[in-house]
Amino acid sequence: MDPITALLDDLLDEIRPIDTGAPADYIPELAEADPDRFALAVVGPRGRVRPVGDSGHEFTIQSISKPFVLALALEDRGREAVLERVGVEPSGEPFNAISLEAGTGRPANPMVNAGAIATTSLVGEGEVDERMARIAAKLSDFAGRSLWVDESVYASEAATGDRNRALAHLLKSNGILLGSVDVAVETYFRQCSLLVTVRDLAVMGATLAFGGINPVTRRRVVSETVARDVLSIMASCGMYDYSGEWLLRVGLPAKSGVSGGLLAVAPSQFGVAAFSPRLDAHGNSVRGIAAVETLADRFGMHLLESHDTIAAPAVRVEESPEGRVIRLDGELGFAGTERVVGVLRELAASLPSDAVVIVDASELGRTHPAALITLRAEFELMPDGFRLAEQR
Repeated sequence: MDPITALLDDLLDEIRPIDTGAPADYIPELAEADPDRFALAVVGPRGRVRPVGDSGHEFTIQSISKPFVLALALEDRGREAVLERVGVEPSGEPFNAISLEAGTGRPANPMVNAGAIATTSLVGEGEVDERMARIAAKLSDFAGRSLWVDESVYASEAATGDRNRALAHLLKSNGILLGSVDVAVETYFRQCSLLVTVRDLAVMGATLAFGGINPVTRRRVVSETVARDVLSIMASCGMYDYSGEWLLRVGLPAKSGVSGGLLAVAPSQFGVAAFSPRLDAHGNSVRGIAAVETLADRFGMHLLESHDTIAAPAVRVEESPEGRVIRLDGELGFAGTERVVGVLRELAASLPSDAVVIVDASELGRTHPAALITLRAEFELMPDGFRLAEQR
């Protein structure tokens, strides 16, 4: 097991004893979820996916679909056309609140149900099947694999979705919703019923982290501007009426879903996802919040944390009488550690077994503790001639 996966595995064991919260019960299919399932996944700049726990378990994406459908609407219509119909301000209200902006009739933002339904109505044209095919294709591009609707969850959502229908009618009466109420709502129910794994969510988050380019497939999914706009709204509105406290404690753009999924993004560094069906009063995963908060703290990922230099260090490879020297300069964070590890593995595979390689980290201006732990652990797996010279 590589050192980063080992750290995630340890984190999983640390958080697993938390047993507060319960699965969502207002959608019958979700109420049947096993409350003890727990998974984490991280995807860095090289596209390597590190999943731990119940990472192969599929669950419905629910509200985590909202930022990705927003991305599609922004590409289709442009920012100003979207903002005419949906705001970008935190609501401070529950995700399913029946509340629109005075004077404009706009929902507060695209991350609450009213805003998401309005956003869905902006995607494509035609009937439900045509619109949904487009949404599924785009979200599949984000995930790097084909995603499918769980028909039983869709049926359960449709049977219990009168509140969302009421929101859609209110939007229509205010001139916000495009097209028919039935098409918008049924498409929305289906987009929320797409099946994903924690691995899928981490890759989707990483695609936003790296400016719209999927780090696994290397394909551009959305423009850099669209990715930035989506992350901006996730940062202020993605965690419902817990968004302010989340930004204070964790400091990462994020989105949660009532099936227990949680996605967070460290721009230019990684996408991280968690899954645990136990929800708090806000509809967010209890274990997911604890896991991502701990991970962000240990890797120093808060967006507003002070950085002397960029977190990916300069890497210089030089020859010396002692052997090959890899000099690191700048700041070493998660993404930078992964880059250094990649260089080390390439050298270990190409050099003779008795070669001497020294990684000189003495000139680093700053090193995140978890990054240093990861680097040290990697050296335990290297040949005997590989040495780490740390800061004095």
